[in-house]
Amino acid sequence: MAPRPLRLTYQRPPPRFLFIILLIIIPVSMVGIFTYGQKISYFFRPLWDNPPPPFKRLSHYYAENVSMDHLCRLHGWSVRSEPRQVYDAIIFSNELDILEIRWRELHSLVTKFVILESNTTFTGIPKPLFFASNQTRFAFAEGKIVHDVFSGRIAAHGSCEDPFALESKQRAAMNGLLRLAGISSGDILIMSDTDEIPSSHTVKLLQWCDGIPPVMHLEFRHYMYSFEFPVDYSSWRATAHVFHPRTLYRHSRQTDLILSDAGWHCSFCFRHIQEFVFKMTAYSHADRVKRRDFLDHSRIQNLICQGDDLFDMLPEEYTFQELFKKMGPIPSSCSAVHLPAYLIENADNYRFLLPGGCLRSPE
Repeated sequence: MAPRPLRLTYQRPPPRFLFIILLIIIPVSMVGIFTYGQKISYFFRPLWDNPPPPFKRLSHYYAENVSMDHLCRLHGWSVRSEPRQVYDAIIFSNELDILEIRWRELHSLVTKFVILESNTTFTGIPKPLFFASNQTRFAFAEGKIVHDVFSGRIAAHGSCEDPFALESKQRAAMNGLLRLAGISSGDILIMSDTDEIPSSHTVKLLQWCDGIPPVMHLEFRHYMYSFEFPVDYSSWRATAHVFHPRTLYRHSRQTDLILSDAGWHCSFCFRHIQEFVFKMTAYSHADRVKRRDFLDHSRIQNLICQGDDLFDMLPEEYTFQELFKKMGPIPSSCSAVHLPAYLIENADNYRFLLPGGCLRSPE
C-alpha cells in the first residue's frame, strides 16, 4: 500500500490566549506611544506633512574694505546720501551673555535697543526681571535702551494653558513700546529673538542702501550650545522691515524673500547649567521635557559636550533624506572665524561659547 501523506492540521489558539495577548500588546503599545509619540510623529513627518513654500534667496555680498556704494550696487540697490535710523526690538528672557554680544555687535549702528521682558515665563512660571536687575552691565548702551516690563500671567496649578498664547500677547505689546521709542516710517526695524543676532555688516547694508525690499527674512547660521556646534542655515524667523505704520511685531513667516547668511542664531548658548534648566521649563516648547531626569545637571552637561539633543528628539524634517542626515550628534567644529567681533575680543570671558569650551558650571 502506498504511504498516506501527512496531513498538517491547524489548531486555532483558544480565545483566552488571544485575550491575554491583546491584554499585553495594547497597554505596551499605549505606553510606547505616550513615551515616544513625539519621536514616532517626527520620524514619519515626511508622510503626513508638507514643507512650506521655499524662500526666494537674495544673494548677500560682503568683504572687508569694500565701499558701501559698491556693495549696494552688487545687490541691485543704490547707496543713500545718509543712513536710516535702526531699531532693534527683542523679547527678552534670561540670555544676558548673548544679549551683551548682540548689543556690542550692533551698538555703533542702532538708534534704539527696544527690549521687553516679562515677570513670568511663556509657561506661566514667575521669574526674575533679569535685564532690569543687570542694567549696569549694559551701561555702554545707556541712552539707546528703551526697556519695559510686560505683566505676564501666572498659570494655575495643573492648568494646560497654551504657552504660545502668552508669547503672542507679549509680542503684540512690543508694538506700543516701539512707538514709544520713537520709530518712524522709513526706519529699519529688526524683529528677532535675543539669540538671533544679525551681523553688523548686514545691518549696515540695510541702513545705507536704497531699493531694499520693505520686508525680508534674515537667514542665520544656526548653532547649538555654542559656536562649536554649527547645525545648518535653517534659522529664518528674524526679519528686517522698512517701518510702516501698519508694521506689526511678529516672529513668523511674513514674506518669501530671505537675505542669505545674515548673522548667527545660537540656541541654548548659556554659561551655567541652571540656565539650561530654566529655559527647558520656561519657553514655549517646555512640553518636550517628558521626564524629570531630562533636567538632571550631569545629563545636560554630557549632552552639551556631545552636541546631542537635550529633549531626546529626532530632527524636524520634511524628507527622509534630511531626517537621516541630521540624526545623531552635531559634528563639532574647530573654527571660530566669522563670529561676532566682541566674542573674539573677549574670548577668555566667553570661552564656553568657543570650540573646546563645552564644560559649564552648575550655577
